[in-house]
Amino acid sequence: MSRDWDAATYHRVSAPQVEFARPVLDRLALRGDETVLDAGCGSGRVTAMLLERLPRGRVIAVDQSASMVEHAREALDERATVICSDLVELRLHERADAVFSNAVFHWISDHDALFARLRDALRDGGRLVAQCGGEGNVARFHAAARAVAAEPPYAEHLDGWMGPWNFAGPGETAERLERAGFVAVETWLEPQPVVPDDPEDYLRTVCLGYHLEQLPDALRTPYVRAVHERAGDELDYVRLNIVARG
Repeated sequence: MSRDWDAATYHRVSAPQVEFARPVLDRLALRGDETVLDAGCGSGRVTAMLLERLPRGRVIAVDQSASMVEHAREALDERATVICSDLVELRLHERADAVFSNAVFHWISDHDALFARLRDALRDGGRLVAQCGGEGNVARFHAAARAVAAEPPYAEHLDGWMGPWNFAGPGETAERLERAGFVAVETWLEPQPVVPDDPEDYLRTVCLGYHLEQLPDALRTPYVRAVHERAGDELDYVRLNIVARG
């Protein structure tokens, strides 16, 4: 499943994703002259942070959302080549020295295909450093979203709908990475609860976007408010960390 995103709102409300990214970037040791693939660049906020660490290098930034790509192209300088592509279908003309990804892999259903494509995009010996939603991610929040979805007037559109998320565990992820040809694989889970600054805009844009696509326009805002009321402000994020070599 894929959807386009409200890139401008995402850029404004994505402070949690920016904070998630800081320690992930710290794990990616760089000289400063490399070519790095940003696998799922979003609106470009974190890509700009990556470019700060590459004063003599460049970034190949990829996202499947046309609005995110347009926003990132406007936000980033000439050292970023921004490509609109599904990561599972990505084909590059050159291999990157490193692959970085933040808050993306849980949107992709086929992790075997994803990791195969990323291994192909990475030079031998290059590093993959990533983080995404992992096993148990926003479980309490999704339970609240399902409970509201089972009630009228939402049930006829949402009851039983499970969505596109793939919150994988560290063991199965390590096995998939090794099957794809990665070595020195490390994977671990890390709880990181978050209270967004603007909860309803955040939920509408980040957490409930796929839900809202199933609903008529008149029910979208009431659904967001009902889920927010039931779930509360805190989101029970659990992050899956990945470090590996090609």
